[in-house]
Amino acid sequence: MTTFEERRTAFGNKLREIREAAGLSGTELATVLGWQQSKVSKIERGKQTASDSDVVAWLGAVDAPEPLAEHMRAALRDLQVAQLTWRRQVRDGHRERQEQGVRDAQSAGTIRAVDIMAVPGLLQTPDYARAIFETQADLLGVPNNDIEDAVAARTARQQVLYDRSKHIEILLAEAALLHPVCPVDVLAGQIDRLVSVLGLRHVRVGVLPAYRPIPHLLPHGFTMLDAEVRFESVSGEHRITDPDEVALYRKLTDALWTAAAEGDEARAQFLRVLEALPT
Repeated sequence: MTTFEERRTAFGNKLREIREAAGLSGTELATVLGWQQSKVSKIERGKQTASDSDVVAWLGAVDAPEPLAEHMRAALRDLQVAQLTWRRQVRDGHRERQEQGVRDAQSAGTIRAVDIMAVPGLLQTPDYARAIFETQADLLGVPNNDIEDAVAARTARQQVLYDRSKHIEILLAEAALLHPVCPVDVLAGQIDRLVSVLGLRHVRVGVLPAYRPIPHLLPHGFTMLDAEVRFESVSGEHRITDPDEVALYRKLTDALWTAAAEGDEARAQFLRVLEALPT
């Protein structure tokens, strides 16, 4: 269990204690709030992150005193961030984080990746991945002595692309190829890799062409592993498991695919970028 999961479980336990102190059963509280009883159970057992409105409604239903309510709201703010700082995660290098990524990808049945400023990890060449790790280590001021191990782990994760039992979709914006953090020759090799992956018929790969209107704003890239969404900010990784929020990301992903180039159109798009690279 991760630190975040432990904190969410502790938060759920506290909500359960507050409910029990008010003399309500889980079923009774669900009835008062107009929820399914399973929602109360999931929140109390730390299987679902409560939203702001969930906690406000919960505390109101049990008539919690204001000092306790404020304490719980503050605890929720910390919990909802669900932020695992990269500096802490990679303070001893990148390898451990990438090896965890291998395990997560292997255990997931559905993987849906969307990115706007980088080629998603499942499609990165070793040289492209190496450039990403080097720039990240420089920005965060963390060790870079295990970058080759991290590259090897990221490459190993790509074995899931050949597992036909998995549902895999990878969508990237053309902008990810127009503003690279790697040399031109490395980018050329990366584009060749994208073209070759289009031949994997059981893996859906698409590109959002530059200047093509998209149905909704895409503020950041993200990856959906089954019922969990992960995305990276400059300093941390965020994880979302709330069903309503995950459903919103699923809806966004579905909408973005309506604007994507796939198959021969995607191949032509990648080759146009490749041909336009400076020599």
